[in-house]
Amino acid sequence: MDDILRILEQDARTPPERIAEMTGRSIEDVREAIVTAERDGIILSYRSQVNWDALGRGDVHAIIEVRVAPQREVGFDSVATRIARFPEVRSMHLVSGDYDLAVQVTGESIYAISNFVASKLAVLDAVQGTVTHFILKRYKEDGSLFESEDDSPRRLPVSM
Repeated sequence: MDDILRILEQDARTPPERIAEMTGRSIEDVREAIVTAERDGIILSYRSQVNWDALGRGDVHAIIEVRVAPQREVGFDSVATRIARFPEVRSMHLVSGDYDLAVQVTGESIYAISNFVASKLAVLDAVQGTVTHFILKRYKEDGSLFESEDDSPRRLPVSM
């Protein structure tokens, strides 16, 4: 089933007939594998990745490093689950290093993200500190390039 999942992960629109050709499986086996993966929570969702910046309507993105005091018997899970439920949070990971959580958020403006940090995130009892990094430009996300090589500026060769 891994081969089917990898194909769908790259392009969720790939029809079962094409996946069957690519993997050498029958169409019915592919369909059954997909239904099973959906039912068992292996496939979590299907989504489109939209480059809103190309339309001039992009949100502001930030990565917030969060230092957390782990709680007895649940560690980081309790506070991480609470943070993950905020609608501003796009992704979140427990990480090694100086901070415990890496939280990617989006908002309509820098002020919206600042307000999220000040009024929702930093006030949580387990949160000991935050550092916010605003994303200035996205080059690649979830495997998709935001600019093709043809769109990128070319440097002129230098000769002496």
